[in-house]
Amino acid sequence: MNAILNAVLPRAAYEGSAMNITFSDDEPDFDGSNLMLRFDAYVDGEAVECAITAEALEDHFGAHSPQEDELLRAFERGRARIRSVCAEMLGQNDGASVELHSGLFRVEGMEPDRGMKT
Repeated sequence: MNAILNAVLPRAAYEGSAMNITFSDDEPDFDGSNLMLRFDAYVDGEAVECAITAEALEDHFGAHSPQEDELLRAFERGRARIRSVCAEMLGQNDGASVELHSGLFRVEGMEPDRGMKT
């Protein structure tokens, strides 16, 4: 029963946020012109477009190339960590759009599972 409630009720992406940050479970969109995947976050119910670069997916989540299928598989493998870092950045920039680059995944305070709720 608890698992059903967790799937339906909105939940903050990480603890300590003054904003309610959630993410869609939809597959991200491939942006081949900019070599990134785009996905939506919801900050207090409002959609905010976010993105992660192919470089970040290659460096940290095992994508073997910037091809769409490789990036999508890597995103799926790293979904929880990507959401955690994205939520942290959204919290730092007052909910404005976020573009996640490789270096963000090496920054102090962006460690895996930092306060992440699933």
